[in-house]
Amino acid sequence: MKNKAEVLAPAGSQESLVAAVRAGADAVYLGASHFSARAGAKNFGPEELKEAVSYCHARGVKVYLTVNTLVLDEELPSAVLLLQQACALHVDAVLLQDMGLLRILRRDAPSLRLHASTQTGVHTCAGAKALYDAGFERVVLAREMSLRETEKIHKCCPIELESFVHGALCMSVSGQCYFSSVLGSRSGNRGMCAQPCRLPFSVPGGTGHDLSLHDLSLITRTEELERAGVCSLKIEGRLKRPEYVAAATRACRLAADGKPVPPELLDQLRAVFSRSGFTQGYADGKLGREMFGVRSREDVQNATEQLLRQLRGIYSAEYQRIPVDFALKIPYNKPMQLSASDGVNTVFAEGRVPEQARTAATDESRCRKQLEKTGGTPYFARHITCSIDPGLAVSAAEINDLRRRALALLTEKRQQREPIPFTEHKCEPYGAHRASKLRFRALFRTDSLPDFAKNCELVYIPYTTEPRRITELLDAGFPVALELPRGMFGIEDSVRRRIELAKAAGVSDVWAGNLDSARLAADCGMKVHGGFSLNITNTEALEWYREFGLADTELSFELTLAQASRIGGTLPRGLLLYGRLPLMLCRNCPAKNSGKPCSECHSPELTDRRGVHFPIRCYGACSEVLNSLPLYLGDRLNDVRNMDFGLLRFTTESKEESEHILQKYFAALEGTPSAEPSGTYTRGLYYRGFEGDLKA
Repeated sequence: MKNKAEVLAPAGSQESLVAAVRAGADAVYLGASHFSARAGAKNFGPEELKEAVSYCHARGVKVYLTVNTLVLDEELPSAVLLLQQACALHVDAVLLQDMGLLRILRRDAPSLRLHASTQTGVHTCAGAKALYDAGFERVVLAREMSLRETEKIHKCCPIELESFVHGALCMSVSGQCYFSSVLGSRSGNRGMCAQPCRLPFSVPGGTGHDLSLHDLSLITRTEELERAGVCSLKIEGRLKRPEYVAAATRACRLAADGKPVPPELLDQLRAVFSRSGFTQGYADGKLGREMFGVRSREDVQNATEQLLRQLRGIYSAEYQRIPVDFALKIPYNKPMQLSASDGVNTVFAEGRVPEQARTAATDESRCRKQLEKTGGTPYFARHITCSIDPGLAVSAAEINDLRRRALALLTEKRQQREPIPFTEHKCEPYGAHRASKLRFRALFRTDSLPDFAKNCELVYIPYTTEPRRITELLDAGFPVALELPRGMFGIEDSVRRRIELAKAAGVSDVWAGNLDSARLAADCGMKVHGGFSLNITNTEALEWYREFGLADTELSFELTLAQASRIGGTLPRGLLLYGRLPLMLCRNCPAKNSGKPCSECHSPELTDRRGVHFPIRCYGACSEVLNSLPLYLGDRLNDVRNMDFGLLRFTTESKEESEHILQKYFAALEGTPSAEPSGTYTRGLYYRGFEGDLKA
């Protein structure tokens, strides 16, 4: 008989933690005061975290600690201290996004269970295998996956699969959104997302909020999720109120137990929080306009105080999930004794020596009745055995006292766990990376290349370029490589065939922006160059990717130039130095809200409430929302220190515009004034950084 899927609930505060546990969660996920992808939640300080873990473990509920933000070199010591505390408390798992923290934990705490956060964005067999081989026991899959795609990963890789079953949907693939960071210096990868996507952004003929999706709800389809291989049903909502947590958890609990979910509970769940209803579009692979929705005034007004009072009733009492076996002994001339066992832990409570009965003697029926009164505790009596010598009298109050004391001792014992071993390895600090003269690489979304691109070290072209055209470009002197897509939902096998065709045509290098494409390319025997979207922000992460097998990599463009220059290690590295920064990676293309088929969609744009235009470009199985202005650093190359190369990314430029930009950047290497920018541009985050960072 297969195990039921775990119900995993959010705990953004102490009250939400209690609500989740009492509503029937098997596990909770929560964050500490730092390094959590929901920095806006109340989260848990050191003592609060200790109490939370004890509370949950006493009640048979697992605790997963989220340490799932990107970490800077300067912050690694603080992150390590938090992870040491997690091991001392014996949390049941830690969720990670940052591969630098992964490298540290595999070395210092190899027995700690690790889950890969949905921030890793993994959505293919190749990506899942990469995580499994790296030491992760579970992956939280990208929310954009269909049930069919989930099942494929389950069949190809033994890693556990956790999937979101209810809650908010981001427009972008998690970990691949830089919208809040670039527009407002508040990084989603650092837990500080300001949710600008919920503001009005429109395409012609769209809804007017073409970056805002309905919330997800698959609560009534847990059986299908289990058949697809999902072992953990995750509820989104660490920023939500406890009443929401309770309603969602209780509904999931019922569904996971194979019981019907009352329609009134589903109605209450929608009323307490939704964005004009729910969607199941990603699960079914049915994308489009019907998935979009906003939180209306009516949605807000539905969460009445009367409703909230009703939902508080869900967690007003303990959820009795722990079976306990009682064994009561009432002997002659010896203290009576009650043992309580949960199957692992056994405790004993002792009472007074029983007296001879003056009237009716105490019998087993009376004792059982008192021992079954476990209300107000997380326990329920499973087996009760009584050994009572005849003719003795014990009051109901005495048996109740024995029961209370025994269960208190059992709770205390259940809270005690051996710490997970953590051996901090003191390593020599990495020296600053010393690069040779800066070189340029260029990326084009077309195979019509300007001649000046021949001067680049590498020229990335679309992975869909036909082999005959690849041969022509190689013969013409272009150092051609492939740009693999960051979004490969459902097209992994197709991308692999394209890699093999390009390899046969003479290409040996690829650009890979996530673990999915990096592992796929490595399996095909290609030389892999990492992209900005690997989100590398510290030296340990860079070293992990060196060990993974990258030839070199771009660093995150969320770093300041000063922070990037201080990253050590030996792997060659570079930065994105020109181009429209990709703000979002969307499986559900916002341009589809126009109602036009893809064949009639030409150079679409989103427009914000101020009239600013953001280009949308499709690539692979996703579309990218690009920044309204190009990044330009041609006149600031002297500020780019300790980098081996810079990437110039051309997505909306004409062939002539690309040629002009290339000439200016190469001229800048010689210090000529022709590198001065023209038109409007941005410096990105290279000088201002993003909120929450230590200052460069």
